[in-house]
Amino acid sequence: MRKINRIILHCSATEAGQDIDADDIRRWHKARGWKDIGYHFVIRLDGKIERGRNLEEIGSHTQGHNNDSIGICYVGGVQGGKPKDTVTASQDKAIRDLVAACRTIFGSLTLHGHNEFANKACPSFEVKKKYKELC
Repeated sequence: MRKINRIILHCSATEAGQDIDADDIRRWHKARGWKDIGYHFVIRLDGKIERGRNLEEIGSHTQGHNNDSIGICYVGGVQGGKPKDTVTASQDKAIRDLVAACRTIFGSLTLHGHNEFANKACPSFEVKKKYKELC
C-alpha cells in the first residue's frame, strides 16, 4: 500500500441538483485519455459514497499531489454556470464520515481543497474555513 498523508476534496463542476455518479465521471475521464476515474471516491447528492479508483492506486485529481493523497469528489459545485458551494446536508455528513473512516485506516490525514494546489475554484469553497475542525 502506498503512503497516504492527505485527502484532497474536489467538486464535479456540475450544476446544483444535477445528479451524476462515479460511472459518469469515469466515462468523462476515460474520454480524456485517462486510464480510469481520477478520484478515489464520489459523493452523490443524497450522500451515497461511491468508489472510484482503488486506494492502492495513485489518483489523477491534483497535478503534482497525487502520490500521497486520496481524492474525494462531491457532485455539484456550480450554480448558474458559476462556482458555488452546493454541498447538500447529506453530502456534508458523508464528507465528514468518509474523512473519519480514512483517518481510522490511514492515521492522521490532513484535509485540503483542490484550490489550495491549483488556480481553480474547485471545490467552490475554502475547505479550511468550512471544515476547519477537520483540517
